[in-house]
Amino acid sequence: MRVTITTKKSIHAKKFGKLIFDDGTVIDGEGFGFPTTAFGEIVFNTGMVGYTEALTDPSYNGQLLTLTYPLVGNYGIPDPAITDEDGISKYLESDELLMRGLIIHELSLTASHWNLSMTLDEWMYNEKIPGISGIDTRALTVKLRNSGVMMGALVVSDSEIDVEEVKKQLASATHYDSEQFMDEVSTKQEKTYGTEEQTVVIVDTGAKNAIIRNVREIGYKAILVPWDTPYEKIMSYNPKGVVLSSGPGDPQKCPDTITAVKKLIENNVPTLGICLGAQIIGIAGNTDTYKLKYGHRGQNKPCINLENNQVYVTSQNHGYGIKPESLEKSDFKLWFTNADDKTVEGIKHKTQNCIAVQFHPEASPGPFDCKYVFDELRKLMEK
Repeated sequence: MRVTITTKKSIHAKKFGKLIFDDGTVIDGEGFGFPTTAFGEIVFNTGMVGYTEALTDPSYNGQLLTLTYPLVGNYGIPDPAITDEDGISKYLESDELLMRGLIIHELSLTASHWNLSMTLDEWMYNEKIPGISGIDTRALTVKLRNSGVMMGALVVSDSEIDVEEVKKQLASATHYDSEQFMDEVSTKQEKTYGTEEQTVVIVDTGAKNAIIRNVREIGYKAILVPWDTPYEKIMSYNPKGVVLSSGPGDPQKCPDTITAVKKLIENNVPTLGICLGAQIIGIAGNTDTYKLKYGHRGQNKPCINLENNQVYVTSQNHGYGIKPESLEKSDFKLWFTNADDKTVEGIKHKTQNCIAVQFHPEASPGPFDCKYVFDELRKLMEK
C-alpha cells in the first residue's frame, strides 16, 4: 500500500520573542504562533514525543510549557476534526489549546507526516497561543529545578518588544496559585458517550479525552459531568462507579468536588481518582496536600507498586501532591510511591472501594504500563 507523506512549511515563525521571568531574567528568542503576550507559571515537561497530546491537556491551563526535547514540530499536527466512533477527538486531549504559551529549543520549520494537517506554528496561530524558540530549554529546566516554578511572561510580536512595560504587567498579573481554573476547563453540561446500560460518571475537573476513552474500553457508558456536580446528581445516573479526572491547579480550590467525594466514599461507591482527582480524594479521606517545588511532568516517571514491588514507567503532569506523612492519620494506605523522590503516587482506601493514582494510567502521551488501573476500577464495580 502506498502512503503519501504530506509536507508543510511554517508560516507563522521568525517573529520577535522574549521570555521574561518574575525574578527579572530576560531571555531572547524567536517568536512563533500568535503575536501576543501571555502570563503564566513556567513549567517543564521531559517527554520526547507527544507534543500534540501534551499541548491539549487541560492540566496545563494557566502555564507556560517548556519542552526539554530539543526539536519540536517535525511531525506537525493531525486534523483536530477526526474523531473515533464515540465522537471523541482521536488525536487531541481536548477541543482547544489551554496552556498559555509554548517554550522550545528549536522549531522544525518543515513538518512531515502521513497524518499531517497543519504545522505547529499554524495551529498555535489559529488558537491564538504564542510560542518561543531558540531557548536553551535544558538550562531553563535547571533554573526551575533549583529555584522552583515561577511566574513569567512570553511575548511574541511583529515589532520590537518593550521589556520594561511587560515587566510592569507581569508584576500585576494574577499568580497561578490564585487562579480559578474550573470555569475554563470543566464541561458546562453533561455529555454522554456510548449506549451501554451500565454507567461510569466522570467528574470533569479538566478531563483528558483518553480518560473517557479508557472508561469506554472497559465496557461502560461514560457520562461527563461538571466539576461541581453534587453527590445526589451524580447518583441520579445510577453509576456503577465514578472517576475523578485530572486537571490544573490546587485541589483545595475544588470544595464542591471534595464534598461530593466524601459522600461517595461514605456510601462505598466504587471510585477512581486520577492526578488532581487523586488529590481531591485524598483530601476527602483526611490527607493533606502541598505544592511540589517543580512538579512532575513527562512520560518517564518510575513508580513502584508496593503490592507487587514492581516498577512501572508512567506519564505525569501535576504540580501538587499528597503529603506522605499525612497518610498515617488518614483513611488511606499507600499503593504506589515515586522511585525518584518517594512522593505519593497511589493510594487505596482502607475499608471502602476507593482508589487513586497521581500518574496518568490513560497515558496519551506516554507508556501504557498502567492502563490496568482501569481494570482495577472495573473489579471494584463488578464485586
